[in-house]
Amino acid sequence: MKLSTRARYGIHAMFELATRYGQGPQPLKSIAESQSIPEQYLEQLMGLLRREGLVESVRGAQGGYMLGKAPGQITMGELMHVLEGPILLADCLTDERGCERSCACPTRVVWERLSKSIDDVLYAVTLQDMIDDQRRMVDKAGKETQ
Repeated sequence: MKLSTRARYGIHAMFELATRYGQGPQPLKSIAESQSIPEQYLEQLMGLLRREGLVESVRGAQGGYMLGKAPGQITMGELMHVLEGPILLADCLTDERGCERSCACPTRVVWERLSKSIDDVLYAVTLQDMIDDQRRMVDKAGKETQ
């Protein structure tokens, strides 16, 4: 399983907004430059995230985007669901008719457990957790270079 560009860019953009939470709307161009995301692609992603209430947009000269909720209230699971849809490791997890063995397949149970485990982790991690983790990494790296 590999994350799509859509998911990676969307999560990076949301992380950027989370680090600037409370500082007002952030210009799309600034987010795109900071995270090395093509501006037109980011604009599409922001539209999707806005429709889901994860970001808000402000028009005008001082406009831009900001989180729709506090960083501690937005989980990676939410973001992945919006950007990628449900994480399913096999088609039979959503459509039992897709496989003639799905009712009695021993591997299906493994795929169900793995999908649930992935969801459990993603829904347990918030943008605030990511900010906190980054601060710890930066602090640790700073101490190691001294």
